Amino acid sequence: MHREQRSLFGEILDWMLAPLLLLWPMSVALTWLVAQSIADRPFDRALAETVRNLGQQVAVARQQVVFQMPPTIVEFLKGDNADTVYFQVLGARGELVGGDPELPVPPEQEAHDPGTVKFREDELHNEPLRVAYMWVIVQGASDGQHALVQVAETLNKRSQLATEIIKGVILPQFVILPLAVLLVWLALARGIAPLSELQRRIRRRQSDDLSPIDESEAPEEVAPLVRSINDLLARLDQSIKTQKHFLADAAHQLKTPLAGLRMQAELAQREIDAGQRDPQELKKSLRQIARSSQRAAHMVNQLLALARAENQGRLQRRHEVPLARLAAEVVRDFVPRAMDKRIDLGYEGPDTAGPGAAPAARVLGNPLLIRELIRNLVDNATLYTPAGGTVTVRVVNDPFGQVSVLQVEDSGPGIPEAEREVVFQPFYRALGTDVDGSGLGLAIVREIAQQHGAEVLLEDANTAGEMAGGAPRGTRVTVRFPTVPLAAEAPAAHEVHP
Repeated sequence: MHREQRSLFGEILDWMLAPLLLLWPMSVALTWLVAQSIADRPFDRALAETVRNLGQQVAVARQQVVFQMPPTIVEFLKGDNADTVYFQVLGARGELVGGDPELPVPPEQEAHDPGTVKFREDELHNEPLRVAYMWVIVQGASDGQHALVQVAETLNKRSQLATEIIKGVILPQFVILPLAVLLVWLALARGIAPLSELQRRIRRRQSDDLSPIDESEAPEEVAPLVRSINDLLARLDQSIKTQKHFLADAAHQLKTPLAGLRMQAELAQREIDAGQRDPQELKKSLRQIARSSQRAAHMVNQLLALARAENQGRLQRRHEVPLARLAAEVVRDFVPRAMDKRIDLGYEGPDTAGPGAAPAARVLGNPLLIRELIRNLVDNATLYTPAGGTVTVRVVNDPFGQVSVLQVEDSGPGIPEAEREVVFQPFYRALGTDVDGSGLGLAIVREIAQQHGAEVLLEDANTAGEMAGGAPRGTRVTVRFPTVPLAAEAPAAHEVHP
């Protein structure tokens, strides 16, 4: 399933605007609550003052609570054009002394607190009211009885004031919010402008320009990305140079066998055109042609093997590979060549055949590539070992189960210590040998070993005496593979000889 590409600009804009748009309704709600509280305060103070003034008019006459209110106060209470004002005075026994009889009373269980003005929300004729009330101690009344004074008004003035406050606060936000969005947009556009400029600089480059990108013009947050790209460009440049060098060397190396083929073919043709019919001369030319074609085919096969080592090792899945079994199979494949050269080719390691075979060490990897690694080591050993020499392929299991060791040991001329690093370079061949090789075998070995996390070591074998001057003879190539732990280990060693 194709994943939709995301925009960095859009992501940042969303994360900046989403909280802003989410907080704005919360701000409106909080502003409404604060506005209601602010609007209630002056009107509550007016109601409280009115309740206190009415409470001063409550008295006792002839053992009864009476309420005397001047006409001016009545006119003041009823003169409000925006709201309806109600008042009520109840005696100590709850009897109506004055005012509106329909006005609701406080809950019966509420404790009396004489002289303290209290407020509550109530309703009359389905219209909400704000009620201020106070219990009054009536002078001269018996048993400490209290009279109740209430003043209530509708909420029109309060709502109007709260609406005006909200308008004064919210309306500017309708201008500020779009302006803030625009400023955020412009700030983001300016902030990512260096990224756009970096993109344009990269697009303007030629396809073969792998020089580093200038980090000084990139923002600090993008500098690590630029450094990573520069590192990738450096590795890519090195890889391309290596490939070009490899192709040039391959073309140069292929010229020799191809030129030999052409020369021998032209020589045979000239002999035939000259009327010579000597079968021996023709056989000689044909043998040269066969050797040149065999050399070219061998080099092409090794080039393909190196290409597989560089590509397949990274792409294919890793499996458990029986190293000992592969080594034994490769030895059997090379027995005919060893017999032709009178070389004693042998295998030493865990038994890989028969019902009683011991469990062999295993490595994780690509079986085809590991077989190619062993083939190249054995091919090199048999190629450089003179007639009558020995080549031994050995598989040794680490007793601690950490590594599995593959060794290919020969009695050839050996590799000088100064050349033991450069022999792994493609097409490098040691001087002083008359062997017609391609110089790719050890390069393939190292590439496959690196793909499998293995270590390759070259050392002297010291198995066939010493050459003149005391120089050691023979080469031992050791490859250490990380192993998969086995349930049981029983390394029964044996040898296979042609």
